[in-house]
Amino acid sequence: MISKQIMRSTMTGLLALGAAAAIAAPAAPVKHAVELPPSADLAYDLNAQQKSIGLKGEALIAWRAGDGKYDVNVEAKVQLLGKLNEYRSQGGVDAYGLAPHTFTEKRYRKDATTTTFVRDEKVISFTGVKLPYVMKGGEQDRASVTWQLASVARAAGEAKFKPGSEWTFIVAGRRDAEPWTFKVVKQEKIRTGMGELDTIHVKREPRDSRGDSVEVWLAPAQEWYPVKIRFEDERDTIDQTLKSITKK
Repeated sequence: MISKQIMRSTMTGLLALGAAAAIAAPAAPVKHAVELPPSADLAYDLNAQQKSIGLKGEALIAWRAGDGKYDVNVEAKVQLLGKLNEYRSQGGVDAYGLAPHTFTEKRYRKDATTTTFVRDEKVISFTGVKLPYVMKGGEQDRASVTWQLASVARAAGEAKFKPGSEWTFIVAGRRDAEPWTFKVVKQEKIRTGMGELDTIHVKREPRDSRGDSVEVWLAPAQEWYPVKIRFEDERDTIDQTLKSITKK
């Protein structure tokens, strides 16, 4: 007879295989037509709530695109604390849109992490995580996804990128990857450092209370650049509103 210990070991192994299969089976990829916005430096006024403490500062996004490649670097600084976070995504462009190679992230008082898209092996590896994520195509990272969204919207135009439509991407973070579905909410006028702009408001709702809410306001008349961005989790909020655009 099979001992209870062997049965427990067998069940543990099956559960582990089940977990691995879940990680290795992302949603079916969707190929998107994209039109990347022109290279530019974007400056934003930043308002943050960190553990109920209000902070003000600025955010800078350096977006570069050309020759089948892209590079986006994001820095957020606040008074008193200095640099709050920094993200950088670098990669190319393929049939799915932006195709990240590396994503680095440095948060305030946290060690930097690197997410690597190993395309020859079709896996995503994470700092400090042994089990890689199996790629199927179209995966983004937390810095590239905003620009993937803008590039898809720019190619689709307002006729397709309209209120009620939904756009889903697999997004890799520091330790794993998951689907992010952005829903086009409405057309909206917002005030910025460049005056009042007509925008399209897009929102990603988290799948549970521990997830991140992401809102982006894209301005069709301004090359579909993200002119307002809001990140929110269960404790913190970062709100960025455009001050200026310098095309490169």
